[in-house]
Amino acid sequence: MASVIVLGAKGRFGRAAAQAFASAGWDVTRAGRGLTGPGCVEVNAMDADALTHVCAGHDVIVNAVHPPYPEWTAKVPVLTSALIAAARVTDATVMIPGNLYNYGSEVPELLTEDTPWVPNTRKGNIRIRMERAYRDAGVRTIVLRGGDFLEGAKTGNWFDTYIAPKAQQGKLTYPGPRDQVHAWAYLPDMARAMVGLAERRAEFAAFEEFGFGGYALTGNEMIALVEQAVGRPMRVSRLPWFALRVMALWSPLMREVLEMKYLWFRPHAVDGSKLRAALPEFRPTPVQEAIGNSIAQNTKAYVPRAVNA
Repeated sequence: MASVIVLGAKGRFGRAAAQAFASAGWDVTRAGRGLTGPGCVEVNAMDADALTHVCAGHDVIVNAVHPPYPEWTAKVPVLTSALIAAARVTDATVMIPGNLYNYGSEVPELLTEDTPWVPNTRKGNIRIRMERAYRDAGVRTIVLRGGDFLEGAKTGNWFDTYIAPKAQQGKLTYPGPRDQVHAWAYLPDMARAMVGLAERRAEFAAFEEFGFGGYALTGNEMIALVEQAVGRPMRVSRLPWFALRVMALWSPLMREVLEMKYLWFRPHAVDGSKLRAALPEFRPTPVQEAIGNSIAQNTKAYVPRAVNA
């Protein structure tokens, strides 16, 4: 039986990945701080020796560790170095959920694996240095890159913070222009796609990047899908970006959120053709079902918090 260790298994992608690998019959180890119980190990992922020890014997390492935005500069390079060291010793394939920060504020309308990386944000530069470090180290690595998450858990992403929480009351906040396309990734589907790639990892080059197409939806399309899910029209308000700018005066996290504001004001979609070619049997969840599932668990009264997606 193939085995995988999911680092950051308490987080949004780690939780979904652990569930998807287990459902596919893999032997799954959930790793992170504060994890206890069968199949769980507690580890400081930035300690190379400790990480190498817990990763020993696993075929795949999923790097789902996501430090808070303000800590990226200090923690991401250390984590990357530790994980590369562990992968070299264990000869495991590293799998990483990627985001769209690499492309910068001039992000084009369609993103492919060949789209140049032109970062002009701090987080974009950090992500590029991280991914290039894996490539240059020669450890087997697969990056699966998608847009903003849709999921049925309240984890502080854009969907559950602003779009979903008051939908049952007929209220919705949309962060950007309603006529522009925005890239979304249904988290359970993206995790299932990662499992599919893991099962075919021997077929790929040492460093591979795949775009997860997900759903490319305009604001109006998203609003219509939410209305269909809850069975009532929405009163739509615009996100008060000025209030976020005021909060950013004392909130480091809010400053990090504002740095990525451009993704709501430039139309973009992820091309998933390479992934479809690699996983021809993969069937994504229909968008109406994905929105319905995500809305169902995100419509209780909820106090919006800073987004960390």
